Amino acid sequence: MLPSTERTRSRRAPQRPGDRVFSGLSTGAGVLILVVLAGVAAFLVAEAWPALIAPADEVPGPDGIVLYIWPLLFGTLLAAFLALLIAAPLAVAIALFITHYAPRRIAQALGYIIDLLAAIPSIIYGLWGIQVLAPLTVEPAGWLEENLGFIPLFAGPASTTGRTMLVAALVLAVMILPIVSAVVREAFRQTPRLHEEASLALGATRWEMIRMAVLPFGRSSIIGASMLGLGRALGETMAVAIVLSVSGGVTFNLISSGNPGTIAANIALEFPESTGIAVNTLIASGLVLFAVTLLVNMAARAVINRRREFSGAN
Repeated sequence: MLPSTERTRSRRAPQRPGDRVFSGLSTGAGVLILVVLAGVAAFLVAEAWPALIAPADEVPGPDGIVLYIWPLLFGTLLAAFLALLIAAPLAVAIALFITHYAPRRIAQALGYIIDLLAAIPSIIYGLWGIQVLAPLTVEPAGWLEENLGFIPLFAGPASTTGRTMLVAALVLAVMILPIVSAVVREAFRQTPRLHEEASLALGATRWEMIRMAVLPFGRSSIIGASMLGLGRALGETMAVAIVLSVSGGVTFNLISSGNPGTIAANIALEFPESTGIAVNTLIASGLVLFAVTLLVNMAARAVINRRREFSGAN
């Protein structure tokens, strides 16, 4: 007599050719992503290796490759995290308004408008930042220097052109806002209706229902969307290159004209005129950005995996 597992397999319907083809294509696509990722990593390591082993006096900058990349990495992380700090709460608020407060027609129109922001090229954001937003921040930056200058973030002297890290962070925040908002909005819409109705039936106000049912359900999506936006901000190039006035160094001052650069913007600005070891140095900085982005996404995945699918039991 056949074992139960073999009897179960024998009773299974034979797999159709189309199912086998689709399964093979899906598996191949997943493997292809890993191969491409490994290929990019191998290319970056191979091209960056000459700069990593070169003497300090041959690398651009007087103090070696580490001190060349460190201010760029600091500026990249500072601009990206400031943008995320501004955009994430605003994106969650917009998603809540669209899904739970706004009338249906207004919610649809506002959702379309927010989504359209993602279609605007980054160079347009850069031009808007330097032509419109930067002049508008000159007077507020002066006020911040006079009244909050004891805080390192606003120590000054305030820039007279507005080409500051603060403006770059605001531009990045606007750029990542539609990405974060779209993901969070869809997560809030999938909140089980029974959870919302149960909260309201027990006497909760609308905000209490949102706090107890909607936000816990969408917590992992909020984290994932925020990390997606952070990855977008880390790799932004043209908008930051246009807006930011770079002087090098490491500083937390957000309103002065002396700002650290970012890795992506520095590569875009320096690569056309670089040759030899300078090209390898730029690729080495790209390798650092690649590693940082990978670590950010891995950390986000680890946080999301700690909170499995939401249910009333947990």
